[in-house]
Amino acid sequence: METLVNVVVFGASGMVGQGVLRACLLDPAVDSVLVVGRRPLGVTHPKLTEVIHDDFTDLSAIGDRLTGVDACFYCLGVSSAGMSEADYTRVTYDFTLEAARALVAASPGPTFTYVSGEGTDSTEQGRTMWARVKGRTENALLAMPMNAYMFRPGYIQPRHGAVSRTRSYRVMYSFTSWLYPLLHRLVPAHTTTTEHLARAMLALTRPGVTESRLLYSKDINRLGA
Repeated sequence: METLVNVVVFGASGMVGQGVLRACLLDPAVDSVLVVGRRPLGVTHPKLTEVIHDDFTDLSAIGDRLTGVDACFYCLGVSSAGMSEADYTRVTYDFTLEAARALVAASPGPTFTYVSGEGTDSTEQGRTMWARVKGRTENALLAMPMNAYMFRPGYIQPRHGAVSRTRSYRVMYSFTSWLYPLLHRLVPAHTTTTEHLARAMLALTRPGVTESRLLYSKDINRLGA
């Protein structure tokens, strides 16, 4: 009999998070889904519980809601375009590490999957701001007492109605979505979909799936097939 898991999703309103939430609600191996966000999603499902919280730098007030969680799918993120390094760090590093700390305190030894990006700089020394900050975030998560996995997808094709909250991305997808089959054939190692990404996250809740902690599009596609 398959073990049921309880999961928490951060960033469920974003394009990737929408895909992850859909997959969790459909998967019979997922017993419950807790979504932490700033506003209601407008989604109703027997498995789903939402916690509305404003300050993502301090999750102490909702720490008890994270008890019994087996896996966290962290999909919250923003584009670095037009942002200072300090502001981008607050959302990308501070928010993420607070979520990880709160989860470990409430449910020791969880699986934590973080959506990073292809080109992330693990040295934290490169010239590209977003890549440095993402690298710092990854390194901090990997040092924590949990089963942490860093997803580094390249191009992500939305599926099943998932929509980006970033206008420039929505425009890009409106022009490129019909090209995805060709793009995937040409550069399969750098392309994936929200569906494959979500299924790969769910696969990681099972023990012994992979020893790698850094997963690229080709790994995501394999796990999410």
